[in-house]
Amino acid sequence: SQCFSTLVLSAPQHCTFCMSPLSDTHFSEKERPNFIIILADDIGWGDLWVNRPDNSTPTPWLDSLMLKGKRFTDFHSPASTCSPSRAALLTGRHGLRNGVTHNFAVGSVGGLPLNETTFAELLHDAGYYTAIIGKWHLGHNGSYNPVHRGFDYYFGIPYSNDMGCTDKPGLNLPSCPPCLHSQYISRKHEECYTKVSLPLIENETIFEQPLDTWSLKDRYATAAVNQIFTASISKKQPFLLYVALAHMHVPLFHNAFLNVTTQDPYTASLSDMDSLVGTIMQAVSTEQLENTLIWFTGDNGPWEQKCQFAGHVGPFVGKWQMSRGGGSAKRTTWEGGHRVPTVVAWPKKIKPNSTSSALLSGLDIFPTILSLAGVKPPTDRRYDGTDITDILLNDSDTGHKVHLMHPNSGAAGQFGDLQTVRLKHHKAFYITGGSVTCGGGSGQQQYHNPPLIFDLSLDEAEETPLNPESEEYRSVLKEVEREREALLWDIATDKVSSADYTVNSAAVPCCQPHNPACRCHSLK
Repeated sequence: SQCFSTLVLSAPQHCTFCMSPLSDTHFSEKERPNFIIILADDIGWGDLWVNRPDNSTPTPWLDSLMLKGKRFTDFHSPASTCSPSRAALLTGRHGLRNGVTHNFAVGSVGGLPLNETTFAELLHDAGYYTAIIGKWHLGHNGSYNPVHRGFDYYFGIPYSNDMGCTDKPGLNLPSCPPCLHSQYISRKHEECYTKVSLPLIENETIFEQPLDTWSLKDRYATAAVNQIFTASISKKQPFLLYVALAHMHVPLFHNAFLNVTTQDPYTASLSDMDSLVGTIMQAVSTEQLENTLIWFTGDNGPWEQKCQFAGHVGPFVGKWQMSRGGGSAKRTTWEGGHRVPTVVAWPKKIKPNSTSSALLSGLDIFPTILSLAGVKPPTDRRYDGTDITDILLNDSDTGHKVHLMHPNSGAAGQFGDLQTVRLKHHKAFYITGGSVTCGGGSGQQQYHNPPLIFDLSLDEAEETPLNPESEEYRSVLKEVEREREALLWDIATDKVSSADYTVNSAAVPCCQPHNPACRCHSLK
């Protein structure tokens, strides 16, 4: 357990970063909704719905979900890389508060600090049945396993699906070889795992190693449906189902029956993901679970380095960075790194086929679902999310109108530092840097004092910053500095955690250490 002392400085009298009071919309015990949170991996803003540049429709189920719910055009992941984004989503707190500022490894000893509280723990204690299907990436050893973080059931991969070899590798760049079949063979391949295979875990037991990713969609779909039936029929409890997809992270995979050319593997994987979402939607419909809120979003933008195996950022291309080298999607704080496609549907509660331009974040999932369930979070810490119940159920557009911070996620600066500030339609960069591009180049880290400030309402491509001599710039800068300083002070006086990022080979999930690639069975 990693428990850390709380700073004893007094909090400001008025904290704009604390979770907003619970909504006035309360539901009785019998009316408490079910929650299905579906988190796509490395998905681009331009991959779905009307965002797609070619107007194609490879995702009929997700298109149907959009028509049933409210689509958000200015929704952002809490970070631009896996572990920090997921930790923030589950706790409603930035990485500087919850301690998770960068990704955990295959051999990580720790995970999301144990003194951090997830929405699964709070809902479970309030009588919800809770299950997670898919990627965790917040610690897989001992008490860091999902079944010790509020979930009754866990079935999935403990981290990203490229963090271990398989016998039938998916599509990746560079392409990776299959797992070793003999302990006497030694093989090195840059950027690929060859000695430890990818495990599939059920609760605390390795179910299969190496897993077959090409059948993963069907297995996740079956597990998700079983958990819906378990909660609604067997246990007769309201439920939280958190589905953290392997799609659209490399290596890509899809249903073997899809007729796909090697030129269009990404669309095939999108269709595969859509089919999984459709299976979940059908289960909800079949069981007449009308009081079920489905929230689809992404953990960060596409992995540009993977070329044809990466998604699309839409118009949010980060032209200022592009002109200086480097990518502007995953791992960066340019819009393509954190603006993600998002829709929320809830029959008879959320207006169908509606759109909101409210400035929102994955941080808001924590306070919103707790509010709808009538559950209060711990009061000994502060939160960065906002309860958006009024936006979901009504026509309000008052999201993070004052500010939203985007943490450094690997392209530049110290992991987790809040050096990019969104203020209404303006965005300020105190640091810039580009991730690795499809061609292999990366942009140099640059500090900016005074910061670069873009007007996203006129320049969504982030191409031309405001003139620092202009009245508009000076006015915005004052607000940016005030809001950023207030948040940093709020964090400095909050109860903060620190994650254990120690790596040890003994912490690697391994079914049979004596078998090649940790196989659960001997080769015949």
